[in-house]
Amino acid sequence: MTGNDWMWLSLGGAAGVVALTLLSIAWRGIYIGVEDEHVALVTRFGKLVAKYDKPGLVLYPTKWLPWVKVQQVSMARDFRVIHDLRLNDARGTTVVADLWLELRIVDPEKALFAVEDWDKATQNLVLHAAMTILGSRDFQEILDDRKDLGAKLQRDVSSETERWGVKVDQVFVRHVALLPEVSRQVFGTVAARLERARAVLMEQGRLDVAQLEAETSRRVASLVGEAKSQYPLAVGRALQKLKSRPAVFDAYNALYELAQIRGARTVAFRGFDGKELRVLDAAMLPDIQQPAARTG
Repeated sequence: MTGNDWMWLSLGGAAGVVALTLLSIAWRGIYIGVEDEHVALVTRFGKLVAKYDKPGLVLYPTKWLPWVKVQQVSMARDFRVIHDLRLNDARGTTVVADLWLELRIVDPEKALFAVEDWDKATQNLVLHAAMTILGSRDFQEILDDRKDLGAKLQRDVSSETERWGVKVDQVFVRHVALLPEVSRQVFGTVAARLERARAVLMEQGRLDVAQLEAETSRRVASLVGEAKSQYPLAVGRALQKLKSRPAVFDAYNALYELAQIRGARTVAFRGFDGKELRVLDAAMLPDIQQPAARTG
């Protein structure tokens, strides 16, 4: 190929590129592409003139005009995270929390024209509601009731955001924490409370044990006294039965009298009827027994 051929080939390639570029610009200048879960809003001089919500290409010959603008509004579910929200609880303690928002646009016209910036306005509204609702609870209640507090936040802001065509489906309160210096103070307070509760429990336990021992001693003494009271009654019943047999009753009385005599401390005299010699006189008689003779 000669030099002229290469020149014409280059010019032809450049012309083809320019033509494709112009064709692409012309194509984009008269067609509107609508994506899935999106709405295309067409405005002329800032006024809404058309809305397309079906996915695909839409022929709009005047799109290329400078005063015509097309804005794509997503209708899909979206998320926002508000990090490190600092607020004071009901006791004045600084609490740090994250808020997770689940939201979507339900009315693209309101979202575009009813508010300057629906995203920023929604987040500011949620922050104000969180300051009010969470600030009325103490730290422990915020930790325990995060699900209920998130539902309350969602109900509180939804009535406002719906005026902007935005629906807040859910709000989650996450990562609730305290500042490091506040955490140390709280942990010290909790430790002191635990120690005080431990001392109270130990003292209460000691009192309960003492009361239980006293009650047990009282019941044991009552049972012992009742058992002792049954012994003479049983003996009385047995003697009453013995009286029906006089011989046995007399023998028992004689045996009982002998049982009352202590052998180591008693000298008994038998065979004295008290007429010839009294027992006292017999006790005063000298010992006339002679000692045995020694054998050597």
